[in-house]
Amino acid sequence: MRKKLQKFTEFADSLLPHETAYLLETQQFEDEIKLGILERLNYNCTNIRQFTPYDKSIDKRKYSNLKNWVNERLEAIDVDMRFDWMSQMERQIMTDAIEPGEEKQLIKAIRDYEQLDFYFTKFYELVQLYRQYLLIRMRYAHHRVADDFLRKYRERYDTCKEVFERMHEATTDIVGQYSENSAQSMQWEGWLTEVFYDEHLDGLNRYLALVRLTFIYFNYRQFDKLKEKYDYIDSLFRKGQYYSRRLLLNYYGNRVLLHTKFQDYDKAEYYGYLSVRDKNSDYIHYVNNLSAVLLRQKKYPEALQLMRTAYPEMKHTPSFHNRIGFVAFYLKCLNYNQQYRNAENYAESFLQAYKKEVFEHRWHIFFSSYLEAMLRQERYPKVLKVVRKYHLLDKERQYQRNANYLPTILWYNAVAQYKEMLMEKDELAELIQTSINSLDRIEDKQYQLSDLLEQIRPFVPGIVNRIQGKMPISLG
Repeated sequence: MRKKLQKFTEFADSLLPHETAYLLETQQFEDEIKLGILERLNYNCTNIRQFTPYDKSIDKRKYSNLKNWVNERLEAIDVDMRFDWMSQMERQIMTDAIEPGEEKQLIKAIRDYEQLDFYFTKFYELVQLYRQYLLIRMRYAHHRVADDFLRKYRERYDTCKEVFERMHEATTDIVGQYSENSAQSMQWEGWLTEVFYDEHLDGLNRYLALVRLTFIYFNYRQFDKLKEKYDYIDSLFRKGQYYSRRLLLNYYGNRVLLHTKFQDYDKAEYYGYLSVRDKNSDYIHYVNNLSAVLLRQKKYPEALQLMRTAYPEMKHTPSFHNRIGFVAFYLKCLNYNQQYRNAENYAESFLQAYKKEVFEHRWHIFFSSYLEAMLRQERYPKVLKVVRKYHLLDKERQYQRNANYLPTILWYNAVAQYKEMLMEKDELAELIQTSINSLDRIEDKQYQLSDLLEQIRPFVPGIVNRIQGKMPISLG
């Protein structure tokens, strides 16, 4: 039996803090009861761990009316819904199927246009198309409205298109550095910063600039600069500017990574749970990041439950990058929950089904979790067999160029060799120490190194203690 207000509560739970903050800021309610419900709704959305029930004594029609009001207000400012509307108008015009009511709506949108919105260039091109449609039909009055708009905004349109084209050039360098360490990207920081703060540009270019600045600042470990820009766009989102749930979820997902770098795991977890409110195309990516945060906080059962809840979605994601990342974190969760045999079995079945895809995408994190599952079971010969079979040591040597590289497979293999009496204790200690000394940006990897040392501690406690005593920086 459905509980009273269950439907409204489920609706309220789906809302995001920036949505309710905007609604609360712009409401003009004279009804104190309705305002009170909205304030309670905003509190619950902001404090996701401290739910306060809604007042059941209030007439349920007020809840129903508020729900309708919320949907209408958010739909009115949703940039993605506007994009869909423009796409529909474009199709209607191209197929000579536009209805009088739709034309009236389009003409009003042209006349009322004042400030460049998120998809300004899309709207400009729609008006260009509509102008052609009007002129051939000798509808001069409406043609004049469209033509005046195009003349007024022509210079800004050209600027936005130029910025968009140059954005691709910047992206080539940025992605090249991130994925292959094959280019530099800091030279783009100044220009991208100008684009991001330029209020005369369209929202799409400004947001694209922020995404690329995110890559740059992660590449160069300049997180304070990134936080400054995220705080700025946070203020825009709270005003309802550039609103869409997709963009908010993407913003929350990036906040997870940012707060993780600051080791503020409570905030990372907070934004992580917000980022998985919708099961969109990036859902599995956000789940992977949240599970990593939960593991960092030693919330092992919670992390495993999260992965199991998301498992059906993983099977349908078209991105093998995200799918293999999910499997790797799922294996980690099983390992942290001491379900080593389950992890090993699942890894083997997945590898058998998707061997090609594993090696094309995130093979290092996958095999790190797989080998750990076997190591924890003291199946040392099998660890060595898998490493040899797939030439993992050779692959890991090539992988050293990756910015996030850790010698995980090298260490697991060496520990297995030591346990099988194929390597001396001093030789193992020297191998571990040498591999640490050869790492780039070791100060940025101290927490990951600490975790890795703790993972092998049960097998070689004396060596781990000796290594930690010699470290030039504090691990742990």
